Amino acid sequence: MKPFDFALRKLLIGGLAAVLACSGAQAWAQSTLQKVKDAKELKIGVAQGDPWYFRDPGTGTWTGLGMMIGGEIAKDLNVKLTPVETTYGNSVAALQSGQIDVMFVLDATDERKKAIDFPTTPLLWYAQGVLTKDSLVARNWADLDKADVRLGVALGTATDRDLTKRLPQAKIERFTNTDETIAAFMSGRVDGIAFYHPALVIAYSKIHKGKVQIPQPVVALPTSAGIRRESDPAFRTFLDGEFDRLYKSGKTQELYAQYLKTKGLDAAQLPGVTKELLER
Repeated sequence: MKPFDFALRKLLIGGLAAVLACSGAQAWAQSTLQKVKDAKELKIGVAQGDPWYFRDPGTGTWTGLGMMIGGEIAKDLNVKLTPVETTYGNSVAALQSGQIDVMFVLDATDERKKAIDFPTTPLLWYAQGVLTKDSLVARNWADLDKADVRLGVALGTATDRDLTKRLPQAKIERFTNTDETIAAFMSGRVDGIAFYHPALVIAYSKIHKGKVQIPQPVVALPTSAGIRRESDPAFRTFLDGEFDRLYKSGKTQELYAQYLKTKGLDAAQLPGVTKELLER
């Protein structure tokens, strides 16, 4: 190849790369809110984790509170809702790459905040709770902090770390995962199990044993929704407004109650997903 031809080819390739880079930058410069409106589609991340997301093994259909909230927001945007299967561990990458537009019920941890953005308004609240045998009363954490109380937790979870500090006298039994922890409770190996209360409610719906309790003082935490970090705050601002409207109108709790009903549960008899209901 002649030097002139090589130089010309290099120039053309460089120019093409610049054009592609520019068009890519323009595509990413479009805000998520505008992108959703233009595509008439809201893509939300879904990951197995009842009651937030649940896929029916027979039909493959996704349900859950996260799906129901997504449906309300998609309706307000006049777009269709599209679930995109992911995992909680992969959700940040899915947001960054544009595979999904939002993932509801994703905690705004310090680590995640380094990579993605979150609305400032809480989506809902959940609390540290226990599912115990009927005879074990847990009005206060002190009721559980006794040497003869055996509590099961999933190893290495936030609940494990919290109860290890909170209940130094109790016997904390650690299991590999949630299913093993529930099995230990069903067999009577432990007197109760501890998780955030919505997971306990779902566990109760499956085994119909014991009672879900929120000990005082309530350890309540807000959860949010992960979104892609971008210079235009339009999508974050929109979600802030939506979360505030759904929460204050009682719609968030109403949707939760509707979903629990599909599990054969009466939400009026169980802890809710608003801070006010948890603390009363």
